[in-house]
Amino acid sequence: MSDGTPPIPGPAGPREGLVAGGAHGPGRLRVLTAIALDALESAAPARGGPLPSGGPEAVALSTLARCAPVLPEEGVGPEAALGDVVRAVAEGAADPADPACVAHLHCPPLAVAVAADLAGAALNPSMDSWDQAPAAGVIEELTTAALARLIHPTAPAPDALITSGGTESNLVALLLARERAAPGTLRVVTGANAHHSVHRAAWMLGLPAPVVVACHDGRIDPAALDDALADLAGAPLLVVATAGTTDEGRIDPLPEIARVAERHAARLHVDAAYGGPLLFSERLAPLLAGLEHAASVTFDLHKLGWQPVAAGVLAVADTGMLAPLSLRADYLNADDDTEAGLPDLLGRSIRTTRRPDALKMAVTFRALGRRGLGELVEHCVRTAHEFGRAVDARPGLRRRPGLRRRPGDIGISTVLFRPTVADALPDEAGDAVVAAVRRTLLAEGSAVLGRARAEDGDGRRRLWLKATLLHPDAAAADLLPLLDLVTAAADRAATEARADGVVTGADVDRAGPEAEADRGGPEAEADRGGPEAEADRVVTTGVDADRSGPAAPGAEDTDAPAAERLSP
Repeated sequence: MSDGTPPIPGPAGPREGLVAGGAHGPGRLRVLTAIALDALESAAPARGGPLPSGGPEAVALSTLARCAPVLPEEGVGPEAALGDVVRAVAEGAADPADPACVAHLHCPPLAVAVAADLAGAALNPSMDSWDQAPAAGVIEELTTAALARLIHPTAPAPDALITSGGTESNLVALLLARERAAPGTLRVVTGANAHHSVHRAAWMLGLPAPVVVACHDGRIDPAALDDALADLAGAPLLVVATAGTTDEGRIDPLPEIARVAERHAARLHVDAAYGGPLLFSERLAPLLAGLEHAASVTFDLHKLGWQPVAAGVLAVADTGMLAPLSLRADYLNADDDTEAGLPDLLGRSIRTTRRPDALKMAVTFRALGRRGLGELVEHCVRTAHEFGRAVDARPGLRRRPGLRRRPGDIGISTVLFRPTVADALPDEAGDAVVAAVRRTLLAEGSAVLGRARAEDGDGRRRLWLKATLLHPDAAAADLLPLLDLVTAAADRAATEARADGVVTGADVDRAGPEAEADRGGPEAEADRGGPEAEADRVVTTGVDADRSGPAAPGAEDTDAPAAERLSP
């Protein structure tokens, strides 16, 4: 210890009991982990809901009160620091384990995955050379091989990389396509429903801005794609499709897209960050038919896979596609070490230092198996359908209409809806009410709902509340209070609208079942559609015996501006 360095507080002395690994580290970690768990346990009831109340200013003040200064002149000791910071973060958290926290593709992680993540953090292997991660490298190899075979079951030599998430996976996919594009400049063609990371990746890689093709019912229009590829004839082409859009959970028509891409000698990448885990379920996997034709696939397990962030994957149909990532750094993968049999890990990522994120995935896979994971996915999909029916049953709420102006199909596990009181207002004012409902619930700390713009039954784009259901335990009954909260907040917004003179009481009264029927809601559809219309809407998968399983992907256009599309 250098002169002037104060001893570290703690009963083990200044240089003992500091690290988490080694022979004595786990004992010290056990004591500190108990403090962290106590803070987590006491914070949830203190928070009282899925989000702290009071908004950003209140959260900042309460956090500062516990944690400032973050770099004091003299330390407070590990026990006090851990208790204070964990308690502050937990009390001020948006807790995805609360059934009313449904805004984003933000899952509650499984306890077994979190425990595995703790072990990985304690051992701290860096996944860039064998001598930093001997066994962890083997675990990663087993995990990526299993995922590669799940995604590309018939490919002769599939492979997969562990990434930080969908954004990195899409970036690497475009990078690999660019490196195989010579001669000529790679042109990326994608739908208006694509995630913003596709456009960002093209910009980062110095590629021309992607060509955006029209969407129909929230999915790429194959005819528009065909025309766009024909216009780019002669250039190296990459088509990027989406299996699970962020706003609505829509799945592009992958078989048709694959045929169009093949006709124009274009490679196909599928961003299945959201929808990829449907493959765990034998009943739901057919919704991803055509995925096997993709040269590369983005797949995230910190969405519909219940892993702590980060847990991304990029799968490729042919391991040879990864060759451009190869790199030599003598201190990590010297030629003679590789020739002597030490595995080369450096070419497995665009990053150097990497956490052992495959460890938590491997533990989860072994704990649940494919069947257990599939059951959790099916639960989330089934719950979304039940939640959608609950919305349909509420006279003060309506679900976003789809084809023939009926309530739209559920997109994997995402439901869009809005209070009918907003329909009595001019479009801009109605959208403002929807936005105000969401922000009111956030400020109260009572619910965390998302927002999305999508076409209504009359063809106009409107703002909708978004519920993305990823909770592996929550049932539809747990979500019904959320609808009560929305209805109550909407009634308050209607009262304020009356006070502002934007809408009259008579207008608000008309924003009920009659207005819903005018827009093509469930009551109107009961007269128009009947069993044949319902048969057109639902694709039976066996999840629900009453034919309420996942519907064929389809929704209104989702070509929202980038500002309206939420990051994963």
